[in-house]
Amino acid sequence: MNLLNAYDVILSPSITEKSTLVSEHNQVIFNVRRTATKPEIHAAVEKLFNVKVKAVNTLNRKGKVKRFKGVIGRRSNVKKAIVTLEEGQSIDITTGL
Repeated sequence: MNLLNAYDVILSPSITEKSTLVSEHNQVIFNVRRTATKPEIHAAVEKLFNVKVKAVNTLNRKGKVKRFKGVIGRRSNVKKAIVTLEEGQSIDITTGL
């Protein structure tokens, strides 16, 4: 996987309360492309951050129906990847991609 494909797979890190809690267990959460597979995510994280990945778990979050000034809209669906790193490895997501 080349560097440009890795940037297409990993869209952004997820900065939430849950993601900071799982960082204590050597895990990082990323928003990824909806069609990305676990092997693609595994290769992209290793290529971008130069770390060893132990496991990748994915989940699809369905978009919510929201109202704004009486107009009904819908948030888009999001795929997230929970990446578990090997012992001694870490990623500083505050520096950005």
